[in-house]
Amino acid sequence: MRYRHITGDRTAVPRDYRGCRKGPTKSLNKGFETMSRVSSLSSPFLLGFDEIERVLDRVGKAAEGYPPYNIERVPREGNSPERLRITLAVAGFTRDQLDVSVEESQLVIRGRQQDDKSRQYIHRGIAARQFQRTFVLADGMEVLGADLKNGLLSIDLMRPQPERIVKSISIKECD
Repeated sequence: MRYRHITGDRTAVPRDYRGCRKGPTKSLNKGFETMSRVSSLSSPFLLGFDEIERVLDRVGKAAEGYPPYNIERVPREGNSPERLRITLAVAGFTRDQLDVSVEESQLVIRGRQQDDKSRQYIHRGIAARQFQRTFVLADGMEVLGADLKNGLLSIDLMRPQPERIVKSISIKECD
């Protein structure tokens, strides 16, 4: 082990063969435990996006893995608007145990199964589960319908073409 002197300080610091310090080091994260998150939408050019930031926070907290799902783009037919299909794997759920609703521009899918108290299991590997899966819908998105087939719940959505609006603002002359 070699010792080098630090310029200005004459105490010997143990170093390895590359000249790097040996022994305990200070944590670079010390003092940052209570650091708050900086908003990605905090630019002065992005006005009125507070609601979007809240939605992004809500989506991040609701990311759980059950039930698994696919989102696919359905091919257009002629001049029809773009359509999407969300398919969830809900094996074991009946139509009466599933609920699909739109709440505050969110598509909410809930599943509720009850334990059958009359059954006596020797081994139970399939649990009665409850779930809630949420998808945030963009403005104008419409839910066309849902169907359950072979343990797959498919929900069709439509995204109408947005109207292009150009509005001219008059400028008043003040004296």
